[in-house]
Amino acid sequence: MTSSVQHDAGPSTADFRASDADREAVVRTLHDAVVKGLLTIDECDERVAAAYAARFVRELPPLTADLPPAAPPVPSAPGWRVLAVMAWLQLRTVLAGVSWRSARGRQGLAIAVAAVLAVLFLGAAAGALSDGGHEVHHAQFQQR
Repeated sequence: MTSSVQHDAGPSTADFRASDADREAVVRTLHDAVVKGLLTIDECDERVAAAYAARFVRELPPLTADLPPAAPPVPSAPGWRVLAVMAWLQLRTVLAGVSWRSARGRQGLAIAVAAVLAVLFLGAAAGALSDGGHEVHHAQFQQR
């Protein structure tokens, strides 16, 4: 009677067949472990062969169970080029909707120009600070 209940519940996720993407994810983890010095090349070769031979998803987690979990990727700032393009697009959008005869249109234009100038100023200031900081770091490195 219990076996019919198990069949009615549907297949568990462990009974699903492993896809190429599943296998490749495990292989990437194993290669990263070799680079970090957590596995030898021979250990990696054995596990990679087992990963590619795996038929079911349940066979893959034991291959990486003794490895630490991968750190999530660190988000990076978009950079000044992206911010400058966004400011330019914003200025174009504002200029396209400006009625040059109204006071509100002139006020919108003034705000848009001020925003673009602020972004350009901040970009120049950040560039100057980063170059100066690099020179200081370089000078400290030479003193050691």
